[in-house]
Amino acid sequence: MSSRFRKIAVQMDPIERINIAGDSTFALLLEAQARDIEICYYTPDRLSLRGSDVVALAQDLRVRDVKGDHFDLGAAREVCLRDMDIVLLRQDPPFDLAYITSTHLLEMVGGRTLVVNDPASVRNAPEKLFVMNFPQLMPPTLITRDKGAIDAFRAEHGEVVMKPLHGHGGAAVFRLLKQDANYGSLYDLFATSFREQWVVQKFLPAVAKGDKRIILVDGEPAGAVNRVPADNDIRSNMVRGGAAEATALSPREQEICAAIGPELKRRGLVFVGIDVIDGYLTEINVTSPTGVRAIKRTGGPDVAVTIWDAIERKAAQLEAVG
Repeated sequence: MSSRFRKIAVQMDPIERINIAGDSTFALLLEAQARDIEICYYTPDRLSLRGSDVVALAQDLRVRDVKGDHFDLGAAREVCLRDMDIVLLRQDPPFDLAYITSTHLLEMVGGRTLVVNDPASVRNAPEKLFVMNFPQLMPPTLITRDKGAIDAFRAEHGEVVMKPLHGHGGAAVFRLLKQDANYGSLYDLFATSFREQWVVQKFLPAVAKGDKRIILVDGEPAGAVNRVPADNDIRSNMVRGGAAEATALSPREQEICAAIGPELKRRGLVFVGIDVIDGYLTEINVTSPTGVRAIKRTGGPDVAVTIWDAIERKAAQLEAVG
């Protein structure tokens, strides 16, 4: 397969550290290479703004699906991102000031260069806040750091989950029982650790049967995988020991995708991963969604192909108007 677009840059975390078996960015790079696209790689700390030019100290990259020997890099050289056809914004959270700064810089690339996902929309759609635009699809959820508000929420809903507003990968996710002697200490820990509000959400017991990751491409569902938590854990993230299972979309999940899809498309969020538990939408992941390789490994479609087809369509549209 060959592409009309010749050059891309990928902003990602150090490639030597990734686990290629489950890394969605690696899947995208393999597909780009299969389309004969030249790949430049750089890490976020190598991004700079010089006058009006957004530049990066980048290296030519070749990838192969071989554990422990999955890449070759060329010599470092400065590239102007405006000279690229496409830039992939694929660094992992945390969604901190460094991440936010990179979205401001990438927003200034302009011209005929397509940045995926749209950096302004990534900045304005943090996972656990953006989802609150769709309360009718969610379990009861409270964003707060006020203890009185949490007390009232617990009294109404019983068991709850508390997690950081800008957390990722299942880190610091706690289940609180209706009567829980750890609540006071956990509240103190969160209040000391986080300056911002955090998430308090009604606990969904059906998480034991799985937390479904659904990939939407340009607003349309493209594939899904069910992630089942390990024994004695409520977290289904595969980096926390969750097991991937083949799955199909239920009518309720199709309804959720139809409800949020137009807004994702409007915002230029081409590659999005949503989390659904027992028919409830819990997160909309836009920064660096995962799940592509797990979907294919469990017998689903090669979503990387669908993503690249969508990227090339959007890049062609941008070229036509530019």
